[in-house]
Order: sequence, then C-alpha cells, then structure tokens
Amino acid sequence: MKPTFRLSGNIVDVIKERIYQGTIIVSNGLIENIIEEDTESDEYILPGLIDAHIHIESSMLTPAEFARIAVTHGTVATVSDPHEIANVLGIEGVEYMIENGKQVPFKFYFGAPSCVPATTFESSGAHLDAKDVEQLLKMDEVHYLSEMMNFPGVIYEDKEVMLKLNVARNYNKPVDGHAPGLSGEEIKKYIQSGISTDHECFTIGEAEEKISYGMKVQIREGSAAKNFETLIPLINTFPDKIMLCSDDKHPDDLVDGHINLVIKRAIKLGYDPLKLLKVCTYNPIKHYDLNVGLLQKGDAADMIIIDNFKNFTIKSTFIDGEHVAENGKSLLNPSPASTPNIFTASPLIDKDLEVNASGESIQVLKALDGQLITPKLTIKAKIENGIVISDTENDILKIVVLNRYKTASPAIGFVNGFGLKKGAIASTVAHDSHNIIAVGTNDQEITKAINLLIKTKGGISLIDGNFHLHLPLPVAGIMSNENGYKIAETYKALNKSAKKLGSPLHAPYMTLSFMALLVIPELKLSDQGLFDGTNFEFTSLFID
Repeated sequence: MKPTFRLSGNIVDVIKERIYQGTIIVSNGLIENIIEEDTESDEYILPGLIDAHIHIESSMLTPAEFARIAVTHGTVATVSDPHEIANVLGIEGVEYMIENGKQVPFKFYFGAPSCVPATTFESSGAHLDAKDVEQLLKMDEVHYLSEMMNFPGVIYEDKEVMLKLNVARNYNKPVDGHAPGLSGEEIKKYIQSGISTDHECFTIGEAEEKISYGMKVQIREGSAAKNFETLIPLINTFPDKIMLCSDDKHPDDLVDGHINLVIKRAIKLGYDPLKLLKVCTYNPIKHYDLNVGLLQKGDAADMIIIDNFKNFTIKSTFIDGEHVAENGKSLLNPSPASTPNIFTASPLIDKDLEVNASGESIQVLKALDGQLITPKLTIKAKIENGIVISDTENDILKIVVLNRYKTASPAIGFVNGFGLKKGAIASTVAHDSHNIIAVGTNDQEITKAINLLIKTKGGISLIDGNFHLHLPLPVAGIMSNENGYKIAETYKALNKSAKKLGSPLHAPYMTLSFMALLVIPELKLSDQGLFDGTNFEFTSLFID
C-alpha cells in the first residue's frame, strides 16, 4: 500500500480552466478526495507534464535513466516512438525499451514503429513488416502506431503501408504522422488514411491547413529541430488541437529542462498558463487515451508543485502518489541496463574516402541550425590532383556515411554549415538507421573518428590531431548504460570541443545525426549514396 498524504495550495483544474484553493487527499496512488477550502500555501498544484512525441533514444539514455532526469522538470509521462532502436534491433529493441522503462514509476507510452527502415534507400539492422507491427500493436504496452514517415507510400497507397495503417485501425489505436511540407490534396489524402498528428510543420500556414482537415499539431522544441517561435500563436487560435513535444532531446539539454521550459517561455510571451497546461496534459491524455491523472477525484496522483507561474520552478513531482523528485533532485535510483547491439562494420583506410573528380560542380547539403531540412546547393568543387577535397575556406566539408551492419564501401558527399576549420566529428546516432556518420576537414581525421567508433561498436567521437574525445554508446550503438548526468557532461564536452573546431551550430552532433534522415528534404546522404529527398530517389554528386 502506498502512503496516504495531503497537499494544499492553489489547485489548477485544466479541464474547467480554473484555479482554486484546496487540499488534495492522496491514498494508494489515487486522488481520494479534493476539498475546496482556504489554505495558507502560495504554491500551485498542477497535473504532471507530458511530452507528446519523443524518441527516448535521442537522449542517449535508457528509458529508466531518462526518467530519472525528466521527473526533476515535472514530466510524468511521454508518448515515445522507439523507432531508433527498432531500426537497429527490430522487435527486440522495442521490447527492450518497454522492459527497461518498467524499472521506474515513470509513465512511458510506447508506439509500434511504422517505418523500419524509414526508406528502402538505406541499410538498417532490422525490417518490420505489417505482421511485425501487428505483433507489437497486440501488446497492451504498445499504445499507438508511431509516425508514418513514408508519406509517399500513403499518398500512392503502397500495399505494405496500407496494411500497417489497417492494423492500427483494427486495434483502435491512433496513428502519428510525419508530413513535412505536405499540402493540398496530398495532405488531405494523408489525413484521410487515419493519420491524426504531425510535428513537422515548417510554417503556421502549413499547421493551420492541417488543423483545418482534422489533424492535431504538435509544437516541437527539441535539441535540433525547433518550431516554437513559429507555431506558438496556435495556442490562442486552436488550443484544443495543439500538443507540445521535444521529438529529440540530447542529454545536456534534458538536464537543463524539458516541457517545463517551453511553458515558461510561452508564459513570458503572455500566453495563458491554463491554455498552455491544457495542451501538455489534457490534450495528449485524451488523444492517446493515456492513464495519466488530471487532478480530478479518482485520478492517478500524477502531479507537480510549482512556486508560481512567473518562475515556474518545479518544486516536487509525484507519479501515482510516489514522490519522485524534490527541488531539482531526482528521488529515483539508477537502474541496471543490458547492452544489446549489432555492429559489424570494418575499419577504413584514408584512401577509402578519396573522391575522384568527374566534373567541376557538385551538389552539396546545407545544414541549417535548428532545422531538419537541408536545402540543396550547387558549388564549384575544390579539386587537387584530380581529387575533390574539403574546402574549409568556403565551409564545404566532406561528409561520410558508412554501413555499420556489414562491411561496405562508404558513401561520400559534401556539406555546408558545419563550419569546422580543423578536425573531424563522427557518430553512430544517425537517424533513422544509425549507420556511422562523420564530417571533417580531411580524410585522415575523418577516418580516425570513424574507426574509433568501429572499435567501440558505437558512440560519438571527435578528432583534432592527436587529441580525441569519445562517448561510448553500447546499447544498440545509440544509448549509454551509464549515469545520465555523467553522459550529459561528456556530451557537453564533445559539443564544446566541436565548436572549438569552428562549428557555429548550437548542437553540432544533433545536426549531424539528421544529415542521413532521408524523409526530410531536400538533399541527404545515406550509406548507399546521395539522396534527393524531394523526388525520393538517388542523385549524383557531380552535376556536369
């Protein structure tokens, strides 16, 4: 039996959109009663916060370790798409996330990944067909069909895509979307297929169009992709159609804050706290049918205490009546974690990265800070002795993607926006198939950065002459089994060092991880070659 206790203060009712003084009586994890009465407390009692769309793996932490940090920011639940680990380990990876998450009282609501691999133009460690998706959706622990990134497959009615959507419909589970830039008849058809959310809106006009056709829009503020400033006005115009999410949150950013920071920013801009709290509590609970409390009699005692709406300082967090965080300190203990993985790539030599010039102009990815889209540039190549090399003076750097699942030749392209003046960085966090991805100023250091990751079977690395930094990620090559705060510090040091190499990006490694994400236009690089994300086909490096 869990203890009985009382909390008094200003109670925030997001359903009736009012604040009143009272006392909440909690017994055995539930709200037994709420007494409306005058209290002497100035504190505010709120429903616990929910991240409506996140890939836990992007924190580089196991679910249990993610929870230890997230609860300090008032987060009590996440709607979590485990397609990152599913691309490496398949169903076993999803089951790993579920079982690891059970070690803590945090409320994880996992989905069945719909696109593993995300496309047929890249190499992954697993393939989930409609039968695999049904196997997952049958599970009580799997609550929805995760984001349908294959929007062309929906529009053109690909047989396998349609089967997956039908399975979700048969099990009466919602379907998440991923439809960057879609409009008109295409987005209508996408939504009519049963897809109900989207977190990829570039403009407020795009979001309003999707809402007009019945879709819910998730305002995303993650480590790399951010659309808060563009979309936050929707809180006033469509408060019932909006949710808040992170999508991807790296460990150093998670230590600093979570959904609480988004709310705090919006309050400072003058938005109504009650509307803001509704979109990150009531809206996801109702949309996904989550068993998370809303401070009503009989609800699970999932709640937070803050000092006031101006500071929005999280003082305490409770999940099912269990006190899990106090004054920024987690009360959850570390949990052990196994390290399943698949990693069979072979080391490279410098010559493997040579690009023979077969023209004067090349197609170049443009990395944008805070965005997943990568516009396509046409640049005159820097050629020495018939070989195309990085041009640090004009910020045109070599980018490499190497298959981690078998011995293969590297795919090579060039990218603008990373700004490195020396050295190289590499990572096995490379959405969505998590092959090895690297960018650098010369072949020798790129090779060293890649081979360091091959040696340790996953992680993040930085090479600057004889200096190197390395964060091992032994869980599927994308997560650590160590203390989350320690991982955050190491990752912060890697980011700081990458910036010392010249990168102007806020999160160089997070941005790097999306350079192989083929489902976001315009130009990307997979382990199989340069990819045109607009026409959804491979393209050549040279254009003349």
